[in-house]
Amino acid sequence: MSRRALRRLRGEQRGQEPLGPGALQFALRDDDDVEEEGPKREPGGQRPRGAAKEGVRVNNRFELINIEDLEEGPVVNGERSDCLLTDAVVSRNKRRSPSGSTETKRDGEAADRAALPEQSNISGKLRKKKKKQKSKKNATGETSENGLEDIDRILERIEDSSGLNRPGPPPLSSKKHVLYVEHRHLNPDTELKRYFGARAVLGEQRPRQRQRVYPKCTWLTTPKSTWPRYSKPGLSMRLLESRKGLSSFAFEHSEEYQQTQHKFLAAVESMEPNNIVVLLQTSPYHVDSLLQLSDACRFQEDQEMARDLVERALYSMECAFHPLFSLTSGTCRLDYRRPENRSFYLALYKQMSFLEKRGCPRTALEYCKLILSLEPDEDPLCMLLLIDHLALRARNYEYLIRLFQEWEAHRNLSQLPNFAFSVPLAYFLLSQQADLPEQELSSAREKASLLIRQALTMFPGVLMSLLEYCSVRPDAAVANHRFFGPDAEISQPPALSQLVSLYLGRSHFLWKEPATMSWLEENVREVLQAVDAGDPAVEVCESRRKVLYQRAPRNIHRHVVLSEIKEAVAALPPDVTTQSVMGFDPLPPLDTIYSYVRPERLSPVSHGNTIALFFRSLLPNYTMEGERPEDGGAGGLNHNQGLNRLMLAVRDMMANFHFHDLEAPHEDNPEGDGEWD
Repeated sequence: MSRRALRRLRGEQRGQEPLGPGALQFALRDDDDVEEEGPKREPGGQRPRGAAKEGVRVNNRFELINIEDLEEGPVVNGERSDCLLTDAVVSRNKRRSPSGSTETKRDGEAADRAALPEQSNISGKLRKKKKKQKSKKNATGETSENGLEDIDRILERIEDSSGLNRPGPPPLSSKKHVLYVEHRHLNPDTELKRYFGARAVLGEQRPRQRQRVYPKCTWLTTPKSTWPRYSKPGLSMRLLESRKGLSSFAFEHSEEYQQTQHKFLAAVESMEPNNIVVLLQTSPYHVDSLLQLSDACRFQEDQEMARDLVERALYSMECAFHPLFSLTSGTCRLDYRRPENRSFYLALYKQMSFLEKRGCPRTALEYCKLILSLEPDEDPLCMLLLIDHLALRARNYEYLIRLFQEWEAHRNLSQLPNFAFSVPLAYFLLSQQADLPEQELSSAREKASLLIRQALTMFPGVLMSLLEYCSVRPDAAVANHRFFGPDAEISQPPALSQLVSLYLGRSHFLWKEPATMSWLEENVREVLQAVDAGDPAVEVCESRRKVLYQRAPRNIHRHVVLSEIKEAVAALPPDVTTQSVMGFDPLPPLDTIYSYVRPERLSPVSHGNTIALFFRSLLPNYTMEGERPEDGGAGGLNHNQGLNRLMLAVRDMMANFHFHDLEAPHEDNPEGDGEWD
């Protein structure tokens, strides 16, 4: 009988020996452990056959190695070393060759002994690499939870490196566009960290981020756990056209969202905020309802709830962004003539106002640049009347000066009173900084004096009002002079008076510093000397005031309404104050582009007889013949509408009923005898 047959009978065929306790630790130990420990004994105390020469061999020694480790093996010249597995299999096949010669067996055993340390080295390297990859994945996961930069920021870096052209005036060399928006400055926490430290700002927010239930990461707002669960309300955005490096987008309303919009308009007409609350219970992310209810909360001095509603509206709209829409590129446009786009403008403006009141002027400045970049040519909300104020409050004097230098040629910013006075103030405040070279300080001081004299010559009616706001009593020579006296304020056109009232009501406190007032006093005296000397620039400015400021455009009126500055609102023309101004859409453009029209509805007061309207108001489900019942609506909404209709019907009934008792005699005493039966 041959040796092979004897081995088969004994169960000792090569490759089928029983595994000892040390064999299971074959792939789990490092190279040093394998070399230090000798071959393990069997439970009976005998060594396994061939253990002294070959060690323990298994049927498939690669079963103890994870396949993923082999797939993630070391990369050489861009390719994985999958040949290691192939070479080991080839050596094993050679060892199992049909020839039973002792030379072949010895060659196979030698190959096995060479493969063992090599294999253990490979497995050790794979394990180490896998540990590194796991640590990298864990680090990446932790940083992503804390808010890593996403695709938009990577695209910004690519655009900055490639030097893509952006709309507007050409940027200076090695500088970003003047309306470039940075993501990190859209978050107010970035500014608050600078004031109070990261631990004070993020101390209560870290647990919330770990238990985030909102799948989408947004830049404008941070979702809160108190908000309703987000579900798509039917709001989306589409790309209209891309031409000359600019992309035009527009928000779209689905049919369901249109029905909600119609219910919202009906709730606004009812003049009852509770109807909007009922509507938000069924559509918690309807943007116009959130903005309108935010105004109602703000009028009731509930600032926290008002800000929360605006943030929820911004979150709803940001979730509907088109993949190509970017907040920072400056090449994306939203036409304000489309009603669907106006909600985004108004939500950004209201959020900017809350941030300014909260003490975050740097973040508010970034929102202002974002609104201006959506339509810089038309500027529907007239952000140029506000951006200088925010830049001064944020102490970003260089940005205001740069904006004035780049846009003065094609936008004539010096013709606006706010820029005419804010830019020289920025130069003066810049000259007060001690960390600048002496040459730059003197140059900034000279530039500030030159510009403030030009502003006082162009707008002489600003001085007395500014001194009154700052509680400063002017000299008799200045107060009684014909150029700065009461006639200067009375003679200026109404449109100019409106702009002056807007600027002073917003930025007068920036001039209260003693150093600023002394600098202003010096330049006022120089202007008076030039006026007395007969400077021709005085007549040129006077004629320019009469021509340029005859009537303010509609976007300035819209800005004044949104600013809610009493002095500026009082200066609005009668044709603006007499029309109804809705908070969700103040002073809509005259050339509005409608994508869908609200269906006509019968007014319950103007149509039908009074008795039918009375019963209809009592029973909200009651309908007259030939009239279609209202679609949808919650029970609370119908109940509130019924109460409103009841009050209207009762008023109409009392106004139409007249009692004339001709047979009753007329008493001479109109007061009666003063007794009640």
